[in-house]
Amino acid sequence: MATDIEDTARPVTAAAVLGLLPARPRLLALGEPTHGEGPLLDLRNELFRQLVEEEGYRTIAIESDCLRGLAVDDHVTSGAGTLDEAVERGFSHGWGAFPANRELLRWMRAHNAARPAAERVRFAGFDGPLEITGAASPREALTALHGYLAARVDPDLMPCTAGTLDGLLGADEAWTEPAAMTDPFRSVGRSAAAARLRLLADELVSLLDTQTPHLIATTSREEWDRARLYGRTATGLLRYHHAMAGTSPARLARLVAARDRMMADNLLALAERGPVFVHAHNSHLQRQRSSMGMGGAPVVWWSAGALVSARLGADYAFVATALGTLRHQGVDAPPPDTLEGRLYALPRDRGLFDARRLAAALGDPPPAPRESPWFGYAPLDPAGVGSTDGVVFLKDVPDAADLPRA
Repeated sequence: MATDIEDTARPVTAAAVLGLLPARPRLLALGEPTHGEGPLLDLRNELFRQLVEEEGYRTIAIESDCLRGLAVDDHVTSGAGTLDEAVERGFSHGWGAFPANRELLRWMRAHNAARPAAERVRFAGFDGPLEITGAASPREALTALHGYLAARVDPDLMPCTAGTLDGLLGADEAWTEPAAMTDPFRSVGRSAAAARLRLLADELVSLLDTQTPHLIATTSREEWDRARLYGRTATGLLRYHHAMAGTSPARLARLVAARDRMMADNLLALAERGPVFVHAHNSHLQRQRSSMGMGGAPVVWWSAGALVSARLGADYAFVATALGTLRHQGVDAPPPDTLEGRLYALPRDRGLFDARRLAAALGDPPPAPRESPWFGYAPLDPAGVGSTDGVVFLKDVPDAADLPRA
């Protein structure tokens, strides 16, 4: 069996990844089974450089706040601000702390420095302004959308004034109340003001759509695209807060589904300017239903990748990443009868595997899923391998503290 699996392996390069696919996709997604590990981020950077230099990709999108990401994009495309400012302001979820993300921005800025706008590489966060403990106020997105429209369209077409929005939004602390994640009665997401804001947000987005020819002609497609992002974010956040205030047994499932719906909407918008290289957790990119334990019970939802794949078909490709050990997190060598165990037995430190051939080599039924002793690492489900386009395997992922310093 090991020989059969070895026959499916190839080097981990951009050309090899695209060689698994019938055509170059508009969205090429690389998943990871855990967050924050330097070797996984270094591999992402390596593949992105190859995709840019050899395959014509121009955008990288990562699992970070879509609004904060605008500061990063401004820095790498035009040099706005310093690298330190872009790292501090442009990432959410602690991503700015990782050296590989700083190195990514440094490389993108250097690549863009002497190139015309059409050839510059772009950065995007595609997550909403969300954390596992709550969500941001819709103020930033909603007021930015309103300001863009108010400066450019007939005042009689505007559904409200900026003052009306400000009064309805109230204090941001009410929206970001930490207790609302576990106590729906602490959320303002179903208040009368929130209901009115959802209606106004919908009307503002509709106005943006109906005024598209005028807006693009009098500003630019770039500014119009950014206004669309504000609209998606405002409506997505209001939808998320509405779900947070719900008391249904499906409340948590609705929350994670709402988040991935925001991710999918952002990816579909980015695909319009594609091709785009996407990097996030496997669970946000896979085609089969995702699941995790929350509140002592399993929560199941369709990921952003599943939603996008259903819309784009062959224009979406997903390569999952699996790994052998994370010894600094207590994840030792995998049992030999698991997917990771069979890959771990191969005489290579890393490899790219054709998913369908790998699934066939694993047999029917496939081996049992590996069980992780650490909550931060999610092993690959062998039954889902065939629904991916490829699998990257890293044998051992060392602690960043053990890696040689440049």
